Amino acid sequence: MIDFSTLGAFLAVVIGLFLIPGPAVLLTATRTVQGGRKAGIMAGFGIATGDFIHTVFAAVGLSAILMTSALAFHVVKYAGAAYLIYLGIRALLEKPTDPELPKVAPLPPFKAYVEAIVAEVLNPKTALFFLAFLPQFVHPERGASMMQFLILGLIFVILGFFYTTLIAVSIRPLGHLVKRISWLGPWSGRIVGSVYILLGLKVAFQQR
Repeated sequence: MIDFSTLGAFLAVVIGLFLIPGPAVLLTATRTVQGGRKAGIMAGFGIATGDFIHTVFAAVGLSAILMTSALAFHVVKYAGAAYLIYLGIRALLEKPTDPELPKVAPLPPFKAYVEAIVAEVLNPKTALFFLAFLPQFVHPERGASMMQFLILGLIFVILGFFYTTLIAVSIRPLGHLVKRISWLGPWSGRIVGSVYILLGLKVAFQQR
């Protein structure tokens, strides 16, 4: 099963990624502003549901690859590491922009939930992220790979839901906070980029 050092590293990376606003944060904030806290929470729940679907597909697909060939699994894992490094470099090179809430019509809570699921499931970048991210913390020699994938994915989903819920219930205080720490904007891409690159390099240079 998953050892404490791997779990600790996974939690640290996930929490670090959550601290930088992304599409999930902007969608949750938008639904909260336009439809109230319940709509924001349901949107976050929809995002979490979509992430869970990605987790299941990644667990089944990557576990099947591992059962077919350990070498093939390592190829996928290193390809994922290369993709994370690519994401990191791209984030470092991107010019910072002021985050703006997308202009969308207000929705009832259930519709916000359904549309968030669809948006998350059909986002190819999210699928690629799960396929690249989860294998970096899976060690086949420590037990059933599919179970490791599912545990890590569920942790990511649960933490993500709690995070979006926190945003939904405290959107106004957070709005004032964002204005006060606007200086962080130019550094957000560098922080995310560094996390991706370090994670990719960790895999590239670790001993098999």
